[in-house]
Amino acid sequence: MAPAIPVYLEVGAKRVFASALDWPGWTRSGKDETLALEALAVYAPRYTKVPKAARIDFSDGAPTFKVVERVTGNATTDFGAPGIPSSTDTKALAGKEAERICDLLAASWKVFDAVVSKAPAELRKGPRGGGRDRDKIADHIIDAESAYVGKLGLKLETPRRDNTSAVREWRKAIIDAIRASAGGPQSGEKRWPPRYAARRIAWHLLDHAWEIEDRSQ
Repeated sequence: MAPAIPVYLEVGAKRVFASALDWPGWTRSGKDETLALEALAVYAPRYTKVPKAARIDFSDGAPTFKVVERVTGNATTDFGAPGIPSSTDTKALAGKEAERICDLLAASWKVFDAVVSKAPAELRKGPRGGGRDRDKIADHIIDAESAYVGKLGLKLETPRRDNTSAVREWRKAIIDAIRASAGGPQSGEKRWPPRYAARRIAWHLLDHAWEIEDRSQ
């Protein structure tokens, strides 16, 4: 039997996020802890594409989880996005772990790009006619990442989504910042710990990739 996967829970007043600490982007939510963990398990097969793209072994069996920490959520949590790092995110980051995190984040971008390339321009609307179409979601990803880079201490010009070389350099700068953090301080004023930055960016990519997949059907 595969060992239990370490998870931390971000507990808000209305929503709980469950995040696999060692797998950036594998984060799901529910109205309570049980439902959040159930959602995390349900999405394991979909998350598999990320470690596969990164060429990192990932168990294909039904996952079991070990909750190692609970943190108190905030308004962001209840709004529908994870917003609080775990306490372990500020611990020393070894070079090997930084490389693994970077590989998984890069793979998350690859998975997102592949989903966008196959999706129709117009996505199925929700029951009330809501929801962005494909290109609006892709633009939203870039806009959100323009805020995230500041949390890594970077000052970058936001690229146009259709400027492939600029987007590639943008992503490389993020990866390089996380990689360079190994062996150094993992927290700072108004900054995200690099582990958390990778987890948050990957979550956002995959959450929208899965949305596009679901609304393409």
